[in-house]
Amino acid sequence: MKYYSLNRNSEQASFSEAVIRGIAPDKGLYFPESITPLPDAFINELEKLDNDEIAFNAIRQFVGNEIPENELKKIVAETLSFDFPLCEIEDDVFALELFHGPTMAFKDVGARFMARCLGYFNRNRKSEEKVTVLVATSGDTGGAVASGFLGVEGVEVIILYPSGKVSDIQERQLTTLGQNIIALEVNGTFDDCQDMVKTAFLDEKLSGKQLTSANSINVARWLPQMFYFFFAYKQLKNKEKEVVFAVPSGNFGNICAGIMAGKLGLPVYHFVAATNINDTVPQYLHNGIYEPKPSKQTISNAMDVGNPSNFVRIQQLFDNDIKTLKSRFSSYSFTDLETREAMKSIYQSSGYIADPHGAVGYLGLKEYLKDKTSKTGIFLETAHPVKFLDIVEDTLDTRIAIPEQIQAVMEKEKVKQGISTYEELREFLLKY
Repeated sequence: MKYYSLNRNSEQASFSEAVIRGIAPDKGLYFPESITPLPDAFINELEKLDNDEIAFNAIRQFVGNEIPENELKKIVAETLSFDFPLCEIEDDVFALELFHGPTMAFKDVGARFMARCLGYFNRNRKSEEKVTVLVATSGDTGGAVASGFLGVEGVEVIILYPSGKVSDIQERQLTTLGQNIIALEVNGTFDDCQDMVKTAFLDEKLSGKQLTSANSINVARWLPQMFYFFFAYKQLKNKEKEVVFAVPSGNFGNICAGIMAGKLGLPVYHFVAATNINDTVPQYLHNGIYEPKPSKQTISNAMDVGNPSNFVRIQQLFDNDIKTLKSRFSSYSFTDLETREAMKSIYQSSGYIADPHGAVGYLGLKEYLKDKTSKTGIFLETAHPVKFLDIVEDTLDTRIAIPEQIQAVMEKEKVKQGISTYEELREFLLKY
């Protein structure tokens, strides 16, 4: 498999080159040169297959022969060492829980897969040829990457996060691990962090360092997120109704991976990207103008993104035709007040505790389904509600038990360094 830059001004890259580089030399995101649908027989037999088999068959064309089959199966098995339950909230409306991994967020899948791929590609590197993973986070990415790459030989991880704009638990997950994990607290927004990361990749003064990204711009972070769309469909008892997936969306990597699953043959009728007030994509679908804007802080902070990187991949998947895109893809935005009301409604009607991001996904699903019948709706619960403890407990007037994954970081000391400008990041990288 070869990958090309969506800016189309760089040479094609292999899977390993795309993973190690993160972003193409012309600043474009890598995209696979071909997508071959899986056999109908495979889709029809999903419920008879275990998750490892499903994931291996979904990903192997994108890896090609660069990782031997037995090694790739091992990587998949280690990535998927936890459950992905589908919980019915009301008739024909389900929550897909993606928070049963080590950092209790959906990003555990992509981070663990990428870390293991990078570890495999680095197996023969000399000790002085370390790869530096540079990652921006609006909340959950940092913790998932920190956990996934902790102790991986030949890899250093530097995480940039916006000061005061992640929850306390999210901050602890990325600042307390030590070893090869370093946290930089940025005086700014997530967009500022993401811009710094992208600038560093193209900075000639840093050409002596091997930099890569663990954000969803990296193909090894993005593509494995396809897996749990297959897992959700597998668990549906009634497959007669058309399926709609609603995805809480910030950088749009997760829903983009779902659309890839659809391209592979998963029978999905429609995708809904639910956002908070950072509504760049909903506005684009409304008026046809893609206009990035500074991100605004909300209670669903992992979605506080004003210029979602992966939307260009979604456009490519629909041949850059907005009419075709709108036939299979919708996007709606919601306020914090609407989010809290949805959390209350879900809790009062079913006893289910949704985190703010899941509640936004639920709202997007209900908005799309309100004038439609005979559909099964699935919204993604992307993080455990404990990660937004104060918001959830205040909104629902209830107490949440602290899971052991979170308890493990609560008493550890936060270790971080503050920066405000790209020049400070460059200086740090050159000295580090």
